[in-house]
Amino acid sequence: MTTVAAYAAPSAKAPLERTTIERREVGEFDVLIDIKFAGICHSDIHQAREGWGEAIFPMVPGHEIAGVVSEVGPGVTKFAIGDRVGVGCMVDSCRECENCKAGLEQYCTGGGMVGTYNAVGKDGEPTYGGYSEKIVVDENYVVRVPDGLALDVAAPLLCAGITTYSPLKHWNAGPGKKVAVLGMGGLGHMGVKIAHALGAEVTVLSQSLRKKDDGLRLGADHYYATSDPETFKKLAGTFDVILSTVSAPLNLDAYLSLLRTDGAFVNVGAPEEPVALNLFSVIGGRKTLAGSGIGGIQETQEMLDFCAAHGFGAEIELISASEINDAYERVLASDVRYRFVIDTATI
Repeated sequence: MTTVAAYAAPSAKAPLERTTIERREVGEFDVLIDIKFAGICHSDIHQAREGWGEAIFPMVPGHEIAGVVSEVGPGVTKFAIGDRVGVGCMVDSCRECENCKAGLEQYCTGGGMVGTYNAVGKDGEPTYGGYSEKIVVDENYVVRVPDGLALDVAAPLLCAGITTYSPLKHWNAGPGKKVAVLGMGGLGHMGVKIAHALGAEVTVLSQSLRKKDDGLRLGADHYYATSDPETFKKLAGTFDVILSTVSAPLNLDAYLSLLRTDGAFVNVGAPEEPVALNLFSVIGGRKTLAGSGIGGIQETQEMLDFCAAHGFGAEIELISASEINDAYERVLASDVRYRFVIDTATI
């Protein structure tokens, strides 16, 4: 076992504090990664504060991990010491179910994917995430960061990037399609960049127009405030796909009215509370209300290569580890443009 420094929540809703954790020895197919940067995802906050249900403590959050390989097991064939790599929201799955074999490990039905943190690994030990100095991961759940991407702006792609890329690809965002991105935050700003790069006509739907200049700069063609009732009248029946990155309850009926016939409203934001729906909102227009969770390992690699080829990563604010608790409060206040990234050298 290797002892490393980390930042952990000792209990639900408690401030994160510096501590030490044990990492397992490097096994035959494992890689040891010196973590350089770790993004702060809103889901870190949901889990550290038990917003999504009972959690495992102490908790070391962080599933947007970028670093450098410093040791490999004897059976490793995919990576070598010095490689620039990333780890996202999962570090294992059953590998044998239909979904795992299809490259959809995130939807593993053989016990479910093993989360990078707040989960229990096959060894029976809790998993600890990226707010730490090092991590040991099976090579099959590690991806390569292309040379064209700096590690700091690549880290958020391991969740925010793939969480938006996967549904945009699945619902065929591209030339001739009108895509709306609901919410202009950590997920939303990546949705705008990716939808634009895929060739879609992109509209941002945000509570206000205060981030309009950013939205247009990042690739949006249009920007509307959802606080203005006229927005829903003007845009009725407009979109092929609406990608909702919002983690608060919404008036789904109002947003479904913005879809064209056969349009899809896809949720990637996960509110802590249930939401109501009038089923006539989907019956009329043969509309789809859907959800999407991250992406498989192969698709995550595809997304990284796509972002590198188009010359973009995330828009980040680099912070020291001592600023994590302040950063959580600022995320909740929508006061970040657009992803906090921890310089793990400060842990």
